[in-house]
Amino acid sequence: MSNLIKLEEVGQFLLSLLLFNQLDYAWWVFPACLLLPDLSMLGYLINPKIGAWIYNLFHHKFLGISLLLLGFLWNQPPLGLAGVILFGHSAMDRIFGYGLKYEDNFKNTHLGWFGKD
Repeated sequence: MSNLIKLEEVGQFLLSLLLFNQLDYAWWVFPACLLLPDLSMLGYLINPKIGAWIYNLFHHKFLGISLLLLGFLWNQPPLGLAGVILFGHSAMDRIFGYGLKYEDNFKNTHLGWFGKD
């Protein structure tokens, strides 16, 4: 099942590349921005509950899809770019086993625990 889920995430990541290609940005913008959503981990400097909430907000695919759709509908490329990056980054994270976070521990995700115990 784990491999099937990873394959699905690979498909979503490839979709983010296809959607990015519909925007009028240079190719290097995608890899340059791809790790920006991880800045949301800074919330963990406050405490695990706030950290998990902020991290999950910026790693939830609904936010990425919503921003992407609004960017396309309103003809706002920066909004579309933000959506594509959030969506693609979330898919990439899940390929590597990084899921949405529970409030008790950064390593406790909806995909299970990751890293060494």
